[in-house]
Amino acid sequence: MNWVMSCVLFVLMGIPAQEKAAQPAVPEARPADVSSIDSIVAAVYDVISGPAGQKRDWDRMRSLFLTGARLIPVGPASGGAYAARVLSVEDYIARSSAAMEKQGFFEREIARRMERFGQIVQIFSTYESRRAPGDPQPFARGINSFQLMNDGSRWWIVTIFWEAERPDNPIPAEFLK
Repeated sequence: MNWVMSCVLFVLMGIPAQEKAAQPAVPEARPADVSSIDSIVAAVYDVISGPAGQKRDWDRMRSLFLTGARLIPVGPASGGAYAARVLSVEDYIARSSAAMEKQGFFEREIARRMERFGQIVQIFSTYESRRAPGDPQPFARGINSFQLMNDGSRWWIVTIFWEAERPDNPIPAEFLK
């Protein structure tokens, strides 16, 4: 078997052709955070939400995600195209932490559509974001697309893929029920 064929077989079998860099250990999750679909989604919204000046519990956030999980915002790019930014949990924390702590950030689910097959779940979680819980209007809305997996003992977040609402891309009525 030649080298090219060996590489193709490794990819098809899902075996990496080279070692990946060591990933930090996932902190132990609160059992109540990962015991149900509702609880893991609520835990994400809870951990990222808080007033200005409050540090977030990033270890709690880390505990919700499967090793190698991704957070992927999608939005307009130059020239009328759209782009995705693929972030690890650590990238998301580094990118978001200072702004959330400085400005305050509260995000909550206002509607949900869910599909499940066996141990996998896909959720469209429509959200509103505010700087303070009492703000009369959200400064942003959009849809978080959660992909979850249950390993037989707990739920894990595999991906959160999201897009914010814009004037040219309003949230359809079926995602607001």
